[in-house]
Amino acid sequence: MKKLLVVLVATVFALALKAQSSAPFVGADLILYNAKINAQSLSQPEASALAVKRGRIYAVGTDAEILGLKDSNTKLIDAGGRRLIPGINDAHTHVLNERSYNYVLRWDGVPTLKRALEMLSEQATRTPEGQWVKVIGGWSPYQFKEKRFPTIQEIRKAVPNRPVIVQYAYNRAFLNELAMKALGVGTDRFPSVPGTEFEKDKKGNYTGVVQANTFLFVSLEYMVPQADSGEQLNSLIYVINDLNRFGITSAVDAASLDAYPQGHAPLGLLARENRLNIRIPFIDLQFGDVSSPSLVDAEINAILKKAPISPGENMHPTMAHGHEYQGTGEVLRLELHDHENFDRPAVIINKDTMRYYIEKDITKLVKRRIPFRMHISYNENITPFLDALENINRKTPLDGLRWSIEHAETITPENIARVKKLGGGISLDIKMALHGEGFIKTYGLEKALQTPRLRALVDSGIPLAMTTDAFRASTYNPWIGISWMVTGKSVSGTEILAKDNRLTREEALRLFTYGPTWFEQHENEMGKIVPGNLADFALLSSDYFTIHEDEIKNINSVLTIVDGRVVFGTGKYSSLATQLPEVIPSWSPVKYLGGYYKGN
Repeated sequence: MKKLLVVLVATVFALALKAQSSAPFVGADLILYNAKINAQSLSQPEASALAVKRGRIYAVGTDAEILGLKDSNTKLIDAGGRRLIPGINDAHTHVLNERSYNYVLRWDGVPTLKRALEMLSEQATRTPEGQWVKVIGGWSPYQFKEKRFPTIQEIRKAVPNRPVIVQYAYNRAFLNELAMKALGVGTDRFPSVPGTEFEKDKKGNYTGVVQANTFLFVSLEYMVPQADSGEQLNSLIYVINDLNRFGITSAVDAASLDAYPQGHAPLGLLARENRLNIRIPFIDLQFGDVSSPSLVDAEINAILKKAPISPGENMHPTMAHGHEYQGTGEVLRLELHDHENFDRPAVIINKDTMRYYIEKDITKLVKRRIPFRMHISYNENITPFLDALENINRKTPLDGLRWSIEHAETITPENIARVKKLGGGISLDIKMALHGEGFIKTYGLEKALQTPRLRALVDSGIPLAMTTDAFRASTYNPWIGISWMVTGKSVSGTEILAKDNRLTREEALRLFTYGPTWFEQHENEMGKIVPGNLADFALLSSDYFTIHEDEIKNINSVLTIVDGRVVFGTGKYSSLATQLPEVIPSWSPVKYLGGYYKGN
């Protein structure tokens, strides 16, 4: 009996070996090798190759180890010794607000005002009757060699026969006579928004220069010609491609002016056609619901009744976290918005008003386990916000619900500790890199050098991310912000961060890669090049860790991979990416001048 058992075991083992040897080997879908991989993993911080299967990384190691996982169907990509990083994750931007992206001339990255005005003049000759010439955010006067704003006379000369608006962040705008007439400046048709100041000449006539805050500029955008549905879809394709260009593989849409669900229809179409080349988790804000007593009530009604969806639910049919609901914000109530216009003194909200509405509104969210984000720039407003949140937590415990303060430029160490104790996070932004000189004029250099408190925030261990807050308040190029965090210099080259308030290159990059994953509850799937994580990564134009620090701002991606697919490539990698459709409309500034400035 014993001999029979041995024979049976040996026979089964032999048959198993034969079956294994005859089974076809199924290799990786994609292997990238000959790279300098910054994995952001303590267990394997450096490697030279990785393998991808079904949209996830399944092996990381040496070239020899990983190339052994290929079969006849594996796509091989030689990185040419370039630096590879986890995909950039912009945890606060406004992609869906750019549905008219193809209508806008972008000054992001333009080195001189002379060239910016030439671009304006060139676009004026292409813009047809009935359309506007528009520059809407993303630029700074301090990026120009001339270190100044354009004058209204220069703008009028550049665009003599079309309405033109040149908007600087959410701070000021320049309008020519045709634009002022179309908008009804000086009449009841022009939006009556508190804080709006129109410049007048010595004769009392409007010059066309207007200083205001966010809500005026949002209103003006709806008073100019809008893209049709086909142009909107085309615009979003080009917006996403421009993000991919900088290695961005995930972008949290931090509330669109056109709310869920109708406002998300273009993303749904791209997702169904497998053309959504970025992960877009989203925060929702129901601006359009005037029937609800508050924005929070409108949100609860939208996700429970109008178009039911649960926090964390993904609407993308195939891509993990591709189009995922992540709660509400960043504006929870219009009365509590403090704008962050650095050219003006801080907008300080009445403390009792802040406490009353926050306790009233957020209690409803906590009870329904809806994550929330709150735009607060100034510490004077953060304090009463946290007072209210602490009171809520005593009555209705937050109990691990994810929430964050967005921007938090002047937060103090005391309030950082309070946020951490309440289990929240802080999502910063790069606006000081573009607008820091304005901050200095308003508040002084000493305060600017510690704004925000990068070193204290990183050392605190609080959940922390850096974001762009593009496309109007700031540029969508994250490398401008990474450069500022490392060098302490703004786009003008001015030192605006103290040496003891700067970050190492590893720390700065982490705030744009792994740091954001906490806010999205994706810590175990994104932000690192490790087996099991989603296959999102970028191959850089220069080695971030070795180039001179003054060159960091010029980095972009030569190859961007999302979900294991090539979504962007340039140079020898350009043939790997899917070809983009023709830009529409035919007169689009994007067609002739691109998005972010590429030079002549």
